[in-house]
Amino acid sequence: MDCNEYKMLYVNGQEYRTRMCRKYPDVPKWDRDNPKMVLAFIPGTIGNINVKVGDTVKKGQTLLILEAMKMRNRVRAPIDGKIKKIYVNPNDIVTKNQLLVEYE
Repeated sequence: MDCNEYKMLYVNGQEYRTRMCRKYPDVPKWDRDNPKMVLAFIPGTIGNINVKVGDTVKKGQTLLILEAMKMRNRVRAPIDGKIKKIYVNPNDIVTKNQLLVEYE
């Protein structure tokens, strides 16, 4: 592990000097989320699924309901598009970041 490289980090206007270490060199670098893959933002149970494969959806449209801690959370479409695959069924228990729906 090479920790000789220093970087400046700014948080709320405060300057910090820190080392940039690669403890796990085989881990890929962070990449932006793929908007064509809708992930569970919290663990929970799948409620209603409001779309089916082949449906065209608009950004903001409710794709499905994710129930957690007695709350019904709407999982909304992040972009306009066509549904390629739905990876869950009603009453499935999902974990955070589990793939729920994929766009074409």
